[in-house]
Amino acid sequence: MYISDIHIDNKVHIGINVKSNHCGIYTFSHIEKGKYMNIIITNSAGVPIYEQICSQIKGLIMSGKLKEGDPLPSMRTLAQDLRVSVITTKKAYELLERDGLIESYTGKGSFVAAKNPELLREQNLKEIEGYLQKAADIARTSGVSLEEITDILSVFYSE
Repeated sequence: MYISDIHIDNKVHIGINVKSNHCGIYTFSHIEKGKYMNIIITNSAGVPIYEQICSQIKGLIMSGKLKEGDPLPSMRTLAQDLRVSVITTKKAYELLERDGLIESYTGKGSFVAAKNPELLREQNLKEIEGYLQKAADIARTSGVSLEEITDILSVFYSE
């Protein structure tokens, strides 16, 4: 729940989240006619801004909201929209390109890359393993058995 929104240039909103008591910048960066990319950055997250940008664009690609061939805002445009350094957006785009999620062409811009199903599966498996490792660690220290964890996972998986 956001109790205040300040509109800047009809693209950037600054809001205060009552539940988490933090301030964030919400921007709608123009991708193409009628299509905007919503990026939320916050200084209180403890996560570097370039990682926040990278993870949100990755999420948009993985969820299918950004599709193969969709153009991304230029690094300069995104930096202006978010009111951050071009170096910050450049670093985010470099991470996305390294992960094979976007392709950049000099003079043309950056675009969502064709999805490699095996790469996406491997990335998802890596993320799942991280969550399961954390769950196993908590279960072990709490005295929760493997059988109980398996039952819980079965319930979540079948929902």
